[in-house]
Amino acid sequence: MPKRSDSLDRMFSALADPTRRAMIERLARGPANVSDLAKPLNMSLPAVMQHLQTLERSGLVTSRKVGRVRTCRIQPKRFDAAQAWLARQRAHWEARFDRLDAFLEKSED
Repeated sequence: MPKRSDSLDRMFSALADPTRRAMIERLARGPANVSDLAKPLNMSLPAVMQHLQTLERSGLVTSRKVGRVRTCRIQPKRFDAAQAWLARQRAHWEARFDRLDAFLEKSED
């Protein structure tokens, strides 16, 4: 079994939830405070904060509190690890499908 990456596990776990993915999509457009993130969501502010804590633990989002306002920002570089893992998986499966294709073509002849 390949070496596990707790960081990658936390990232995929955070992205597994549609609410957190919606928050990431919103933050991709620019920083937002918690109230702005909560507006389109049908949930309480404490529930939104729990989702944000999960995103922060994964490293995908950071936040900073100034006075009573907490502003959140996406950390785009943190997605590089997930993108690299997905690229390796894609390359692996494309190579397997290419071999299968070659085998099927050869068996047709």
